[in-house]
Amino acid sequence: MADAPATQTPPGAPAGLRLPPGAASAGRSEQIIDRLHALHPKLIDLSLERLQRCLDALGNPERHLPPVVHVAGTNGKGSTCAFLRAIAEAAGQRVHAYTSPHLVRFHERIRLAGRLVEEDVLAAALEEVEARNGGQPITVFEVTTAAALLLFSRVPADLMVLEVGLGGRFDATNVVDRPAACAIASISMDHMDFLGDSLAKIAGEKAGIIKPGVPVATGTQPPEALAVLQAEAASRGAALLARGREWEAGFEGDALLYRDAGGSLRLPRPALPGPHQADNAGIAIAALRAWNPPWLTEAAIARGLATASWPARLQRLHGALAASLPPGWELWLDGGHNPGAGLALAEQLRGWSDRPLHLVVGMKQSKAVTEFLAPLLPFATSAWAVAEPGQHLAVPPEEIVAASGGIARSGPRVADALAAMEGPPGRVLICGSLYLAGEVLKADGTLPD
Repeated sequence: MADAPATQTPPGAPAGLRLPPGAASAGRSEQIIDRLHALHPKLIDLSLERLQRCLDALGNPERHLPPVVHVAGTNGKGSTCAFLRAIAEAAGQRVHAYTSPHLVRFHERIRLAGRLVEEDVLAAALEEVEARNGGQPITVFEVTTAAALLLFSRVPADLMVLEVGLGGRFDATNVVDRPAACAIASISMDHMDFLGDSLAKIAGEKAGIIKPGVPVATGTQPPEALAVLQAEAASRGAALLARGREWEAGFEGDALLYRDAGGSLRLPRPALPGPHQADNAGIAIAALRAWNPPWLTEAAIARGLATASWPARLQRLHGALAASLPPGWELWLDGGHNPGAGLALAEQLRGWSDRPLHLVVGMKQSKAVTEFLAPLLPFATSAWAVAEPGQHLAVPPEEIVAASGGIARSGPRVADALAAMEGPPGRVLICGSLYLAGEVLKADGTLPD
C-alpha cells in the first residue's frame, strides 16, 4: 500500500483541520456549488433521506459534534443565533455556527471555532462530500450542510449553533438528533408553498426540531402557533420554555430585565437594535440556562448581549452609500421581508420620530409585498421602490409602487433613490430583502466578517 500523502494546514485554518496538498485554489467552492446544482431538479426539496445517505457514506459526522443548540423560526432566528454565539464567545468558548442565507459570500454561512471558513477548507470539504455522494440526487443545501457538519466534526469547539434553513421537520439540519437545547423564534406566515397555509401548519413544521427530553425555548408566539409547539413538546417529553410563562424579558431604560425560575438578571441593552430583540435575546438566554453549561455566567450573558452583531438586521451603514447622502443623514439596512418582519420593523420606526424617515424597499418575488409595507408606510415621509441588477428574483419597482397604493416612487435603483433625498436631515431605511441587503452591503463597502 502506498504511503498516504502528506497534509498541510492553510494559513488561517483552525487547529485540527488538515488538507491534502494542492487544495488551495481561490474560488473553487463557488465552482463546485454551481456544478452541484445539476444533481437535483429542485433548489428546495424538503427531505432527510438524501442527506442521511450521504452522511452515512461520510462516516456520520453528525454524530461527532460539540453540544448543539438548534434554532428555528420565521423571524429572529438569525439574531437568536448571533446572541447564542456572542454569549458563548464572551465566556471564552470556541463556537461553530451554521447559518443561512449568506449576504455577500457563501463563506458567511460556516464559522469554524469563531472564524469564517477559509476558501481552501470549504472547497476541500465540498469536494469530499461530492465524491462520497457519487453523483446521486441531492440538493445544494443538503451538500453544503453535509460539508459544514463534516468540518464541525473535525475541528474542536465547545458549542455549535445550528440555524434551520427552511421549516424544521424536514430541513437538512434536522439530521442532528440530540441537541443540548432547541430554540424557536417568532413564527409568522412565510414560505407557505413549502410549509403550509396556516400558522398551525407552519408551527408544526418548526416544531419538528423538538427532540425527546431536550428543552426548547420560545418567545412571544401567536396563540395558534404556541398551542402547536406546546402539544409537540408534550408529546416528546420536552420542556417548553415560553416567554410570559417560564421566562420574561423587557427593556427598562438602557437595561434588559430577564427573569426565569433560576432568578432575575439585569443586563445591558442588546447591541442589536429594535424592540423585538428583547424576544430574541431572551430566547437565547432561556435556551442556554435550560442547558446550563458550566461556563454560562451572568457576566458572559451581559458581555454577549452588548457585543453581538448580525449584519443587515437594523444595521447602520457608514460606507460609500451612506457618504452619498446629504450631511447629517443616517443610512440603515434591514433584511426583513415578510409580514411578521414588517410588524417588528414598525415598532422600531415608532421610536424614530426625531427626524423624517425615508423607506427604500426592494423585495423578492413570491413575498407578500402589500402586507410587508402596510405597517411601515404610516411612518414614512417618502417611500421608494427599487431593484438592483444583481438582486436575485427581484420584484420590479412598479409592482412595489402598486402594492403601496401609489405612495412609493420608483428609484429604480438604490443609488437613484438616495440621490433624490431632500429636505431636513433624515433617516433612510433600506429594507425588504436579504438579497437586496447583500447588494447594498457590497455597494457600501461594508462586508460581513
